[in-house]
Amino acid sequence: MASLCRQIIRANALKSTLFTTARRGYADKMMPDPLEHATGLERKELLALQAGNDDPFNMKVLKKAAGTRDNPTLVPSCFDARIVGCICEEHATSINWLWVHKDHPRRCECGHWYKLIEKQPL
Repeated sequence: MASLCRQIIRANALKSTLFTTARRGYADKMMPDPLEHATGLERKELLALQAGNDDPFNMKVLKKAAGTRDNPTLVPSCFDARIVGCICEEHATSINWLWVHKDHPRRCECGHWYKLIEKQPL
């Protein structure tokens, strides 16, 4: 029984050293540039980031402008409509959601105005 246990331990020890030495050979090799193998939307996003556009899909939070009817907060969109969330008060625990359509400025419940502007897609 003891000799069988020794054989199992030796076999496992040999396997683990073989695998760790095989893995070390790849540790010093670098992965190619992600742009070389990226395609589709991921490639467009990486190219936009290289060009200096840190928000290619307009996902960052917009700061409110004056918000009047004459000077509304401009919301960029590639489509004819976009949903906008308005945090009416600084410490509000809820968000008022509203659809803003092209050529139709929209007023939130708090009185703040939003207007959709056209943005070229990626």
